[in-house]
Amino acid sequence: MQLLVLGLNHKTAPVAVRERFAIAKQAVRQGLDNLNDYEGINEAVILSTCNRSEMYAVVDDAEADLATLKQFLFDLTGNEENIDDYLYEFIDEECIRHLFNVASSLDSLVLGEGQILSQVKAAYTIAREAGTTSTVLNTLFHRAIATGKRVRTETRIQYNSVSVSYAAVELAEKELKGLAGRQALIFGAGKMAELTIQHLRSHGVTQIYIANRHLERAQELAARFDGEAIPFEGALRRATDIDVIVTSTGAPHYVVKPWETQQLMTKRAGRPLFFIDIAVPRDVDPEVGDIRGVTLYNIDALEEVVDEHVQERQAEAKRAVRIVDEEVQNIQDKFQYLAFRPLMALLSDRCERIRQREIKRASSKLPELTQAEQRQIDHMTRMIVRKILRMPMMKLNAAAGTAQEQFYAEAMRALFKLDTIGETGDSEAQHACYRYAQQ
Repeated sequence: MQLLVLGLNHKTAPVAVRERFAIAKQAVRQGLDNLNDYEGINEAVILSTCNRSEMYAVVDDAEADLATLKQFLFDLTGNEENIDDYLYEFIDEECIRHLFNVASSLDSLVLGEGQILSQVKAAYTIAREAGTTSTVLNTLFHRAIATGKRVRTETRIQYNSVSVSYAAVELAEKELKGLAGRQALIFGAGKMAELTIQHLRSHGVTQIYIANRHLERAQELAARFDGEAIPFEGALRRATDIDVIVTSTGAPHYVVKPWETQQLMTKRAGRPLFFIDIAVPRDVDPEVGDIRGVTLYNIDALEEVVDEHVQERQAEAKRAVRIVDEEVQNIQDKFQYLAFRPLMALLSDRCERIRQREIKRASSKLPELTQAEQRQIDHMTRMIVRKILRMPMMKLNAAAGTAQEQFYAEAMRALFKLDTIGETGDSEAQHACYRYAQQ
């Protein structure tokens, strides 16, 4: 068994590629529901955000099953173009380290941003509910989430960090030479839209219009920020007096198209219009940026803004890296122990069957024993077995991950005849346990 992650992110792929391989929530759930169709993938978690699409998996063999995991990505996104130049894969320890860096926001576009940790939690929750996680990924993601929390608690990496939405507003203020008294139109009513509206208000924007396919959600958001909800269809026709438009919907296609933008600009009589598209997939057709009077930025254009306080956060990031290193080592130790768990389970089961059999024999010869005496004998024999097994278990645990690992594993199997199916018959459960231990 090996850990494997396959993905692409803002560091390896431009938004034009990321949007084609963004994984919709519905596709995530459907893909996990059909995970059994992909031979070699035993557990899986899918993490999809505006800046990354990643699949974490427990596979039989990383080298052999990488192609299967890549096909899984293609099936999830409906694309099969050659994107090897944009993909990365990490195995075992490097997979662990990558996830811990992601959860700690060390791998984010915005160093120290807090949204990624909740996104990791959400991705894990979906996979757990779908039944595609077991011991390994449950252990891994619990520790990754705990590591992310620890980094935020023990460092100041989030200090002066900016969100993508804040960066978008900062960019608008810079380009428009101030936002006080301006009007804005927001496409979308999710968390990103909410944060954007907060920042627009704090920068002096006086009027905010919110367009969303579900009008009631736009109305709820507008009520909280003293804005105005407008119907999604035809929203751009209401933008004659708008100064800045921010789009952050989850639509799989463009919601702002060149022809309707051209009509709008004709009505504006040359008045400039500023677009910021922070959605992935993108909401605004790139051709909109070619229209006279229109300035269009997408999420990849925000990097200069988010770097404003990056030096201060990088100092804290060094402390965060040390925490990640420590946590990686801790979970490595735990995984080494887990590798021997099936063998330990076989050993414990064999000893327990022997104990139970001998108690049964003794009880048949001592019918006068009271219930209290029977309980005392049961407790005494259980303690004897536990104490006898304590040293072999400690030796197995200490050998995990060392050059002696194979020696001790083979010795335990030979000494205690663990390669023999138990006396109670060859049930399916025993065969499964045996195969797991052998593996």
